Amino acid sequence: MTIAPDFNTAVDPAKLEKLAEVAVKVGLHLQRDQELVMTAPIAAMPLVRLITKHAYMAGASLVSTFYSDEETTLARYRHAPDASFDLAAGWLYEGMAKAFARGAARLAIAGDNPMLLSGQDPAKVARANKANSIAYKPALEHISNFDINWNICSYPNPSWATLVFPGLPVDDAVRKLADAIFAASRVDRPDPVSAWAEHNAELHKRSAWLNGERFAALHFTGPGTDLTVGLADGHEWHGGASVAKNGITCNPNIPTEEVFTTPHALKVDGHVSSTKPLSHQGTLIDDIQVRFEGGRIVEAKASKGEEVLLKVLDTDDGARRLGEVALVPHSSPISASGILFYNTLFDENASCHIALGQCYSKCFLNGASLTQDQIKAQGGNSSLIHIDWMIGSDKVDIDGVKADGSRVPVMRRGEWA
Repeated sequence: MTIAPDFNTAVDPAKLEKLAEVAVKVGLHLQRDQELVMTAPIAAMPLVRLITKHAYMAGASLVSTFYSDEETTLARYRHAPDASFDLAAGWLYEGMAKAFARGAARLAIAGDNPMLLSGQDPAKVARANKANSIAYKPALEHISNFDINWNICSYPNPSWATLVFPGLPVDDAVRKLADAIFAASRVDRPDPVSAWAEHNAELHKRSAWLNGERFAALHFTGPGTDLTVGLADGHEWHGGASVAKNGITCNPNIPTEEVFTTPHALKVDGHVSSTKPLSHQGTLIDDIQVRFEGGRIVEAKASKGEEVLLKVLDTDDGARRLGEVALVPHSSPISASGILFYNTLFDENASCHIALGQCYSKCFLNGASLTQDQIKAQGGNSSLIHIDWMIGSDKVDIDGVKADGSRVPVMRRGEWA
């Protein structure tokens, strides 16, 4: 018996097909005879099937998909013994790491309910997240070091859609979220692949200007914010499509509106306030306010989710330092949509942001040839986590500060100066 893809009638099948094509051709630029390791919520099976089809059409040698399921995740929190929350499937991540070491590509479909664990014990959530982060590190290093071509895209899971559009019937909420995903991912255009080529060219132009300026730091000012982010020695700005160490040009995030680089882990000072809520592992963390001294967060509070925020900051020594700073104009399409997605892949592309934790080695000049000790010596941070949160708005200004102390306007009221 053949089982046909079960498309939700609220999701436009033609645009979903285009999203699958963009994920394979633009996101991954998947190569002939390359393996693909994919993870996805079980609700995203229609997109998984289409991506699998396009991957094999592109010449993939093998596509292996691992599914998550919200109900089985909740069953653990409701019924598992306490010791369960210090365990993770290390054997699975070791296998993924071996696949990446042999050249497999990585694709993750996001779409789980961001608030899935909001009603669970925060201590257990924190323990499970830490255990998972430790187990995942061997695989994550291939991604954060940009050894391989990888991509994240999204599917409008009904539980996510009803959170973003509360009060609507499920099908209407899914339709609205699907349309928003398609627009942000540029698959509502007649030729999405060409649209992505144009968008990448614009992001590359912004990165080239920033690289030419060679700023020593960025200074953010706005309501609740007076923050100086020192930039790592030999940092390099990136945005849009990039070349992985395996020589393949890919777009890691679909959508993306950012240009980003590596801060100096020891040279961040001042205070900063979040401008959008952070949805993290089932908890909404809102009104984040932190103070940095010598690169380290020494004070932190939030109006919602503060307990979870503080546990995140205690993950390891690098969790209180920055691994990324990214610039996004307030007029980006995702910001202009006015939608809070409760999903970092989208919300970070509506606002300038910073990331706690692990840096990207590719954000250094000649990063592919640097050792971990060299990256650390140049100011790169190391951590089990990498968590982006938004600090930009139409009320935030940014200056680039050069080594001699001179300043150049970078953004005014959230737009490129």
